Amino acid sequence: MLTRKQHELIRFIQTRLEESGVSPSFEEMKEALDLKSKSGVHRLISALEERGFIRRLPNRARALEVLKQPEDISAGKTAVRAAANSNTALTALKPALAAPREPANDVIELPLHGRIAAGVPIEALEGQATLPVPAALLGPGEHYALEVSGDSMIEAGILDGDFALIRRTNTARDGEIVVALVRGEEATLKYLRHEKGMVWLDPANSAYEPQIYRDSEVEVQGKLAGLLRRYH
Repeated sequence: MLTRKQHELIRFIQTRLEESGVSPSFEEMKEALDLKSKSGVHRLISALEERGFIRRLPNRARALEVLKQPEDISAGKTAVRAAANSNTALTALKPALAAPREPANDVIELPLHGRIAAGVPIEALEGQATLPVPAALLGPGEHYALEVSGDSMIEAGILDGDFALIRRTNTARDGEIVVALVRGEEATLKYLRHEKGMVWLDPANSAYEPQIYRDSEVEVQGKLAGLLRRYH
């Protein structure tokens, strides 16, 4: 049985993960729960971790994963952790937003369109390889996968060598992480933002500057639905 504050915290963490794919900071959690200090947040997180509701992802700042939710708020949402094969450990960094239509042990071969820059734009999407992905990790719609190259999205938990699972779409809202095709030839993974009549592709790394283009120069080709990470 969870306390009211524990319920509030796990609901807040889950909402932030669904919206941005990034865990809230301790300061944000403190303010959201109207706590007097961050030590109260630490105690709540430790209690939820001990009871198996969340876990902290090692070697990453602001990295929490919701493993399960209290029964009264878990309907229609599923946190999936699965492996595509015995040699690949896969971590779902962004939970599925709806209950999967297919059994969790089913595997789908997604088109793997080469590497995409999380730094400066590189080659456009291409390639004929595939990536096995647990079906339960994907929501509705058509998906494809890209291997991430670079470090400009590390503060969003997206690391070099990760596999980005992309839901194919040509529209996205400001603040969403998208695959942007720049000038018809270079693809990059960035936060989307519109300002002063221009398209801004924002990194999640303070060492990088935003990339700014005219609207006609940028085509959205999908938005981030999840990430897979291979541990060797």
